[in-house]
Amino acid sequence: MKNIITDSFLCLGLGYWPSAGSFGFNTDILATNLINLSVVLGVLVFFGKGVLSNLLDNRKQRILKTIRNSEELREGAVERLEKAQARLRKVETEAYRFRVNGYSEIEREKLNLINSIYTTLEQFENYKNETIRFEQQRAINQVRQRVFQQALEGALGTLNSCLNNELHLRTISANIGMFWGDERNKIKD
Repeated sequence: MKNIITDSFLCLGLGYWPSAGSFGFNTDILATNLINLSVVLGVLVFFGKGVLSNLLDNRKQRILKTIRNSEELREGAVERLEKAQARLRKVETEAYRFRVNGYSEIEREKLNLINSIYTTLEQFENYKNETIRFEQQRAINQVRQRVFQQALEGALGTLNSCLNNELHLRTISANIGMFWGDERNKIKD
């Protein structure tokens, strides 16, 4: 019974090994694959440990370098973002100032325009009043001239109808006498 347990242990653990000392092929595929795999893995671990650690170190260095570059790029992006935000705040402040100044300037220009229009209207009103006064004065002068002309024509008509040659000569002589009398008094003085 002891032989069966030992044989089955060997069969499970390492495969089936014949107890005799003969050399031959082992036909148990599972047992041989496990042995081959363990040998290959052992050789790989022993000899490939340095290569694998070098590969892992290189990969680690590349990852760290990429992380550092990413951090530098992030810091640069954050710095550019802060500058852009500062420029945006400055532009918004200037835009607000221009808007406020623009509204103030528009109101000021509107008031100036209104004042200018009132001044122009007052000037037009003054020109209108002056023109009316001038036209009234001209009309009054024209009426005076017509009245004077009609009065003169009426007086001449009356004189011509009332005067005859004799009365006319006496009037002329009286006027000449008055004229010479005034002239004589002036000479004496």
